[in-house]
Amino acid sequence: MNKIPNRKAICDVLLKEAETDKDIVVLCSDSRGSASLAPFAEAYPEQFVEMGIAEQDLVSVSAGLAHCGKKAFAASPACFLSTRSYEQCKIDVAYSNTNVKLIGISGGISYGALGMSHHSAQDIAAMSAIPNMRVYLPSDRFQTAKLIEALLKDEKPAYIRVGRNPVEDIYTEDNCPFEMDKATVLAEGTDAAIIACGEMVRPAYEAAKLLEKDGIHATVLDMYCVKPLDKEAIVKAASNAKVVVTAEEHAPFGGLGSMVSQVVPDAPVVSGTSQEVFDYYGMNAEGIAKTVKDVLK
Repeated sequence: MNKIPNRKAICDVLLKEAETDKDIVVLCSDSRGSASLAPFAEAYPEQFVEMGIAEQDLVSVSAGLAHCGKKAFAASPACFLSTRSYEQCKIDVAYSNTNVKLIGISGGISYGALGMSHHSAQDIAAMSAIPNMRVYLPSDRFQTAKLIEALLKDEKPAYIRVGRNPVEDIYTEDNCPFEMDKATVLAEGTDAAIIACGEMVRPAYEAAKLLEKDGIHATVLDMYCVKPLDKEAIVKAASNAKVVVTAEEHAPFGGLGSMVSQVVPDAPVVSGTSQEVFDYYGMNAEGIAKTVKDVLK
C-alpha cells in the first residue's frame, strides 16, 4: 500500500529541479508541514518564502516574484487558496498571466471532521471560471510528478489540487503514460464510460473491475486535466458507451460532471408534433414516473 501522498511527490520534483534551476521559488502560508514542503525549505532557504497565515499576500507575492522571472509555486490549503485569495488568483495571477502555480493541498473533504469551513468542494468550479487559469487534479504520486515536471516547462498560470492522504498507486514509475492536457484511458468498454479526476480515479478503476464480473464493460478515463478539458476523449468514450458516469470529490455544480454533460455528443431533436416529441423523450407523466422508478432502483 502506497504511503506517499501526492503533495510529497510535488516536493520531490521541486527538490530535484531546484538543484540546477535557481529560479524556482516555493511559498507557503504557514503550511510547509501540511504541504510536505519542509524539506524544500531546509534545502533551499533562499528559494523559500514563508508568508504566514496570509493567503492573499501569498498569491500576490508569488505573482510579483513571477514578474521578476521566478517560477513561483504557492502552496496553501485548497479551501482557503480557492476562496480567501480568489481575487488575487483572478487579478494578480490569471489576468496578469503570470507564471504562478497554485497548489491547493488537502483538497476535497481531506480535512474530514473539520467540516464545511475546511472542505474545498467548490474549487474546481471557482478556479475553472477564471480566464487563463488551468485546473489539474492528478490521480496518484507518479502522475503528480509528471504533471509538475511538465508545468515547470511552461510559464502559464495553473491550479493543482491534491489530497491530504496517500492514494493507492494507479501507475508505476516505469509505466505512467502522460500527455499534457490529455486524459489517460485506464480501461475500455462499450457498456459505460466512467470519467473521474483526482482521488476518485482509483475507485473508478476498481468499480470497472467489479462491473466486469457482472458482464458490464466500462471505459475509464483519468481526466486529470479538468481545464483545459480533453473534449475529444470524452466524445469518443461517450460515443462508444450506453451511459456516462462521472466521479469527483466536488459539489455537483460547476465541477467535472457539469463540464462533461456539456461536451457529450448532442443530436437534433426528432421531428413530430409537440406531444410526439415529448413522448419520444419520455417527457410525459409515464416517462417521468419511469425515470423516478429507475433512479429508485
